[in-house]
This record gives sequence, C-alpha cells and structure tokens, in this order.
Amino acid sequence: MTKKRETKLKTYPWDPAEHIKTEKDVIAYLDAAFEDGDPKVIAAVLGDIARSKGMARIAKKTGLGRESLYKSFSKKGNPGLMTVLKVVQALGYRLSITSDAA
Repeated sequence: MTKKRETKLKTYPWDPAEHIKTEKDVIAYLDAAFEDGDPKVIAAVLGDIARSKGMARIAKKTGLGRESLYKSFSKKGNPGLMTVLKVVQALGYRLSITSDAA
C-alpha cells in the first residue's frame, strides 16, 4: 500500500485595511457594512478604513487616543456614537439619512 503524501497548505492573515486603496473602495466597503446593518460589522469596517488611512492621523484629527481607537474598533470593541461620528468626520465623510421607501 502506498502512503499518501500530505501537502500542507500555508495560510496568511488577511487584513482588509491593506486592500482599501481608493475612494471607491472606501465607499463600497462602508455601503456594504451599512447594508448588512450589524453594528459590529459597521464598527469593524470603520476601524479597517481608519487603519488604512493611518490610525495615528485619525487619532490626531479626532482628539482621541490612538490606542483607544484601536480598542473601540477591535472585534470586542463597542464604539460610542460620538467616537463613530468623530472618526467618520476625520475620514472626510458625513453620515446622512435617506428614506428606505421605494
């Protein structure tokens, strides 16, 4: 009987922040997060975008601590509305409301 040779597959961590390159990428990513509607997903996406732009720069613009922002937008984080709004503004965006009625 012949022994089967197992091939080990190497995997690498995937960081979305490394793939956010353009304004179009940011808008599409945020749009998908808000469409999902899960607050944890929205927070994670905002964190990814902030990291892609430089968390230190975002921290300086918001007046919040860099470590505090990392913690707020981590998987276990739960950023408050004030933090979310400050980060959105620091990224150069604003939130707006539209009717969902067709």
